[in-house]
Amino acid sequence: MLHSVGRIPLANYLRCCTSSSTGHLRKVPRAGGSLGSSPLGLHTPSVDCCSFSASSSLLLHHPLPSPPASPQHQPSPHHPLASTTQVRSCSNHSKAPPQSGQTTMAANSSGTEPKFTNRLKQEKSPYLLQHAHNPVEWYPWGEEAIQRARAENKLIFLSVGYSTCHWCHVMEKESFENEEVAKIMNEHFINIKVDREERPDIDKLYMMFILLINGSGGWPMSVWLTPDLAPVTGGTYFPPNDRWGMPGFTTVLTKLAGKWSTDKDDLVTTGRSVIEAIRRNVDHKRADEVEDATNMETLEAKFKQAVNMYQRNYDMVWGGSLGAPKFPEASKLNLMFHLHVQEPKHKVLGVVLNTLDKMAAGGIHDHVFGGFARYSVDKKWHVPHFEKMLYDQGQLLSLYANGYRLTKKPSYLAVADAIYRYLCKDLRHPAGGFYSGEDADSLPTAESEEKIEGAFYAWTYDEVKELLGANGEKFGELGGVDPVAVYAAHYDVKEEGNVKPSSDPHGHLLGKNILIVYGSVRETAEKFNTTVEIVERILKTGNELLHEVRDKRPRPHLDTKILCAWNGLVLSGLSQLACVKDAPGRSEYLATAEELVKFIRANLYDVQARKLLRSCYGGAEESLASERPIYGFIDDYAFLIKGLIDYYVASLDEHALHWAKELQDIQDELFWDTKHGAYFYSEANSPNVAVRLKEDHDGAEPCGNSVAAHNLLLLSDYFEEERLKEKARTLFDYFAHTAHFGYVLPEMMSAALLEEQGRNTLIVVGPESPEATALVDGVREFYIPGMIIVQLKIDQPAHIVRRRKSLDNFKMVKNMPTVYICHNKVCHLPVTEPERLTEEFQPRYTFDYQEYEN
Repeated sequence: MLHSVGRIPLANYLRCCTSSSTGHLRKVPRAGGSLGSSPLGLHTPSVDCCSFSASSSLLLHHPLPSPPASPQHQPSPHHPLASTTQVRSCSNHSKAPPQSGQTTMAANSSGTEPKFTNRLKQEKSPYLLQHAHNPVEWYPWGEEAIQRARAENKLIFLSVGYSTCHWCHVMEKESFENEEVAKIMNEHFINIKVDREERPDIDKLYMMFILLINGSGGWPMSVWLTPDLAPVTGGTYFPPNDRWGMPGFTTVLTKLAGKWSTDKDDLVTTGRSVIEAIRRNVDHKRADEVEDATNMETLEAKFKQAVNMYQRNYDMVWGGSLGAPKFPEASKLNLMFHLHVQEPKHKVLGVVLNTLDKMAAGGIHDHVFGGFARYSVDKKWHVPHFEKMLYDQGQLLSLYANGYRLTKKPSYLAVADAIYRYLCKDLRHPAGGFYSGEDADSLPTAESEEKIEGAFYAWTYDEVKELLGANGEKFGELGGVDPVAVYAAHYDVKEEGNVKPSSDPHGHLLGKNILIVYGSVRETAEKFNTTVEIVERILKTGNELLHEVRDKRPRPHLDTKILCAWNGLVLSGLSQLACVKDAPGRSEYLATAEELVKFIRANLYDVQARKLLRSCYGGAEESLASERPIYGFIDDYAFLIKGLIDYYVASLDEHALHWAKELQDIQDELFWDTKHGAYFYSEANSPNVAVRLKEDHDGAEPCGNSVAAHNLLLLSDYFEEERLKEKARTLFDYFAHTAHFGYVLPEMMSAALLEEQGRNTLIVVGPESPEATALVDGVREFYIPGMIIVQLKIDQPAHIVRRRKSLDNFKMVKNMPTVYICHNKVCHLPVTEPERLTEEFQPRYTFDYQEYEN
């Protein structure tokens, strides 16, 4: 089983503080069985929940089980008000819902006017719009709803989810579309809907509470708050009525309404104690962060611990972490690249390369057209949860590009290029930004009424046979080889289907095939006594045929939110790919990155406020802007700054580098904790945010503090500002006591290695010219962590390029573009030939991938 690392001290701290003051929040039991009754009289064994896993970026993390055929009992904690019944709800690795047009009321799908319309109709978020025609009087998160709760002295029901969350849709269908349930909700509660991708600050705060009282969490998240926004109880998915030994949603609503009317002081006291405990924990350094530095592990010790943990948890056969489900753990793989470059003797490169190979061969990879699904439910990467998220595409684009730069393995470049093609065709806004993702579920046919998971991506053997057989002329001369037989053998397409029942508990993929490669092109060629070229042509043509047919199927729902942070990740990926000098699509990659920078500047940056926006919104004939803009959070700044630095390396566009520096200054002003160090997740004085949190875990996305550590070090070198480096060191000190540092914070570990080992600097002297570009290409084609590239353009005035004083002593040699390679301010002799650079860097930064193959 894939396990993330537990950050137990915070949860224990909260339990201790709250239980001592109120006696209400008790320690979570570790074993199953009856939990007894809460003061609401709810007897609550839990049901298997799609909980946090390695992708979550909160302080407490748990294994993620695979989707069940039916609810399964698992241990769960209890709470004095209503222990949270937990059905397999959605997480970042969850099932996706039907499109918004088909998720609300049947009246919508029939083309008639909806019976109900609420305030969410005015929102831009696709998730909120999916609930705009519920009979529930939903509010978006904001002052109007909260002031009404205070004026009417009512509890707030907060429901948090996202548009590609399957169990969010289930709860909507069962409860939020039910007029009787809505009547109870509207009479007794102020009901607020939040898109967790729009407002991650709200989601993270109250998910921390759910983790505290339950030991696990997921989406939809259901939390009841006092009018002063203190949580009193909550859970994830609730069934509409009592079943499976669990209280139904209506039961919880009724009990809570009664408790609030008779004993609200008890609820208020409980909620305030939780908020105060969380606030004290953030305001003070953790108890284990003692002043005595003798207990501090050295970076060398953390390095060795990280190597040991990754090797111990590594699946030697299938790559990734041991067990199932399997997730692309990009931050961990990035660190292993860095660890190997620093000390190749540990051989951790094999861990990364085998993982990249097995993911690319697996069903998690869309062989027909490119891109990756969120995760696989089995250990072989075969059967995915078919949701495709933008943050995965951006990070995997970087991983495969850097894998190619390290090894020159052609398949890595091909996978990266396919991700790029998918992004541009299916997730790109016409103006250059990228949408958030696509659902897992879709209609099997245009006439179908119910969406199922994987319908868009699965194939029967007969479909493949008929399609390829009817287009034999498109394959060219094959020397008598049957293209159907070759294609089916290579991708394991079987007449009975290739999905095991254990991976398909709902039976949606019965008799279907998810393409997967268990061998290689060479092995397939040998099996059919033909050439590699013919097999490659069959696979390429076959995938093109399947793609053409697949595009005529009903598409999964597209979430048209355009998030700044996730677009920053894509900008990094595009820029890393554009550094590959022999990539056929290099100019396309760089042009797409340039257009993305322009899009972000135009649509996700408020010039007057000097702040980034969290999101803007695409879709047909829609304005990109929102009337109520949501300003950016720490990851919006950190991810975009990193993307701009990477883009500068690929393009040498100094405007991007200077904007990165400007944004870093803004980030420091808005988010830095001047008392204790590190960055808060949200701005100071954010309206209606009870506590400002600090993220300390790299998950499906790296946390903002980890990425900021990299950015601070690089910008300090670029702009010769020591204060930026000091901030990075303060970050390292703040998180230095984190247990299993290199496993919990792999991106920050990478930054700490850069700080200890120093950075390489490439100084290019001379006018802009093909010769100067060739010199830069001679270095940036390699994966060199933390490489700084500085241009000294002698044909431009110093005030134009904002030249650093330290560059004044670097001159051209023989009036030719010249480079100097420096490390920690010690420089080698100047070089004027690109070949000399290749000779110097290739032995150090290129590795034979065949040495690491199983």
